[in-house]
Amino acid sequence: MISTLHIKNVGIIDDLSIDLNEGLNILTGETGAGKTLIIDSLQIISGGRFSKDMIRTGEDFSYVEISMYLPEEDEPDVVVSREIYANGRNTCKINGRLVPVNELKSFMKDIIDIHGQNENQSLLDTNMHIQYLDEFANGKIHNLKEEYSKSFAKYIELKQEISKNFGDDKEKQRELDLLRYQKEEIEEAKLKANEEQELEEKRSKMLNSEKISNNLNEASMQINENAIDSISLAVRALEKIENIDSKYSESLNSLKSIYYDIQELSRDIEDYKEDTYFDEAERDRVEERLDIIYKLKRKYGNSIEEILKYNEEVNERIEKIENSEEYVNKLKLELKAVKTKMEMLANEMNKIRIEYAEILSNKINKELADLEMKNARFSVSIKQEEKFNTNGLDNVEFMISTNIGEDKKPLAKIASGGEMSRIMLAIKNVLADVDKVSCMVFDEIDTGISGIAANSVSEKLKTISKKHQVLCVTHLANIAAKGDYNYYISKDIEESRTKTSVKKLNEEETIREIARIASGNINDITLEHARNLRKIA
Repeated sequence: MISTLHIKNVGIIDDLSIDLNEGLNILTGETGAGKTLIIDSLQIISGGRFSKDMIRTGEDFSYVEISMYLPEEDEPDVVVSREIYANGRNTCKINGRLVPVNELKSFMKDIIDIHGQNENQSLLDTNMHIQYLDEFANGKIHNLKEEYSKSFAKYIELKQEISKNFGDDKEKQRELDLLRYQKEEIEEAKLKANEEQELEEKRSKMLNSEKISNNLNEASMQINENAIDSISLAVRALEKIENIDSKYSESLNSLKSIYYDIQELSRDIEDYKEDTYFDEAERDRVEERLDIIYKLKRKYGNSIEEILKYNEEVNERIEKIENSEEYVNKLKLELKAVKTKMEMLANEMNKIRIEYAEILSNKINKELADLEMKNARFSVSIKQEEKFNTNGLDNVEFMISTNIGEDKKPLAKIASGGEMSRIMLAIKNVLADVDKVSCMVFDEIDTGISGIAANSVSEKLKTISKKHQVLCVTHLANIAAKGDYNYYISKDIEESRTKTSVKKLNEEETIREIARIASGNINDITLEHARNLRKIA
């Protein structure tokens, strides 16, 4: 649900905030007051196109922001904004996070659906028709679709794998020659795990052998000629007094321990000195081995582990090619089994769709009759194709004929805006329970209708508003009377500039506005009529 809509610098709108509510929100006002600009702003925040001509005169940017409560989201309180500058720069944010326009559009398509004379977003998208039908089937197709989707993913995987293993003998031979060369090059090197690290350490010692040798000799000399002799003398001195006091004895034991440790350390350093001598042959061997490893890393991986893993993959690929006929035949058998399962699932889904397409068509035709379109005939076209798609084999499209004797045509090709609005309303009313869009916007869908049809339109809108938040711009008193919340849009002149304002009406103000819409005049008769409409509503 949209809780607040904030618009800045769009057309004659200067800085406008509207607090919206659940149920049926009615927007009325004089022509040119800015009602259409509010709908345009909802289009903008939904990722729609924007013309820089819409930026308020004298300003260099337009800004639209909505605050929403979406209980099904992990973070139910959501703020979405879009700022557009005269130079074409465009900034979109979802909860403060910058997003591209396409992500904004994808996010908002399940939140706001706008319908009017020229805008019927979801119903004109033929890709959505099969989704609407499947949702209308009350979950009877859900498990089948899930099972089919898994099979379809496996089907695509198998087809790609088979495609990789087809090709003429020359292509296979060329690939085999390359793979065998790579295998031989890697295996000839006889790589070992951690070998590179060990060689690098050895190479570092070689490069610093003189420095290492000099410092080890210095350390050995200092220990042997100074430290050991000095500690030995200290030990003898303490031995002469160890029986006088226990603390002398303890110090003597500690000193002897140090003496033995230093002796051990001296032997270790002598061993280290032996490791610092390398002949030229040894140096060349290390450098040559590292060159081989670096060369293989450039070609096959960033480490010895990656190179060895790549070699495993090469061996698998060689085996597949050498046994390609057997392997491909195995894949084909697997593909045939998957296709058989998919065909079975697709046919089951087709039967359910045909059954519910008839139910859906009958319900929508009844709604159309209520909306004074008794000659209109709606139907759901289901054609099975040869090629599998994500929904099975079915291609679903909503069709309609608005006059007797005319062939049914795709919904998207209906010319009359007024007819399209009523058709859309009929469909939306039937699908209200399964449509996941939280906010539906109806922009002057009452154009060209009156009397019984107007009453029917108002009833349909009221019904839809029980399941969804509804925003409706209207010029009909019958519809305005149904509002749970009524807003009056007006324009005023301040400091030689026109600006739009909005006011949420109380009950008495709502009755006066219904009276104004009904006859253009507000008097006792029109007010009484308005009260009656309100009472009925």
